[in-house]
Amino acid sequence: MRGYNGFYNRYIKRLIDIVITGTALLILWPFYLILSLAVIIEDGFPVFYRADRGGYQNKPFKICKFRSMVKNADKIGGGTTAFNDPRITKIGNILRKTKLDEIPQLGQVFLGKMSLIGPRPELLRYTNQYEGEEKDILKVRPGITDFSSVEFINLDEIVGGENADEMYEKHVLKKKNALRVKYAHEVSFRTDVYILFKTLGAVFHKAFGFLFKNEHR
Repeated sequence: MRGYNGFYNRYIKRLIDIVITGTALLILWPFYLILSLAVIIEDGFPVFYRADRGGYQNKPFKICKFRSMVKNADKIGGGTTAFNDPRITKIGNILRKTKLDEIPQLGQVFLGKMSLIGPRPELLRYTNQYEGEEKDILKVRPGITDFSSVEFINLDEIVGGENADEMYEKHVLKKKNALRVKYAHEVSFRTDVYILFKTLGAVFHKAFGFLFKNEHR
């Protein structure tokens, strides 16, 4: 039996998400205020970036992040962030390289739109093209991190500074989808713990390199 049909995914996983994110939100709300103020001071409102993504059971939802780009960035450039993308603000660059732009999604996990661990939600123009086993991706809640998040943590550097959308579609999308399918098929408590610790290690390594070793700039 594939993981998405298992007892853990259908019942236990959601309970764990509620307990962890509920606790985290109670503890982290002052930190949210500090980061919100940092975004406002540099580039004004809105604080959050919200955009349509493919969701659980193929129901679209609006992902929420701290805004790391200039206003209306999606109208200025493509959906894939290029290396040294000029749309990224100064505070936004710090938020991205430390992955702090993602923490508003804890609230979406608590509300059931996402899960802590699960396939990273994709643009609708890509989820609408899913075929075969790729459709299994939508049988689990999208998550803050998964196998593909660890593999492509430096995605902007991989796609480069030009033609980012084209490079993403040609060299990354199919690989990410294969890793998303792998998660949907293998979802379990053991898998989630493994991805969680791999993610924490990868994020720490990238943030440390950015903040103290002048890497990923």
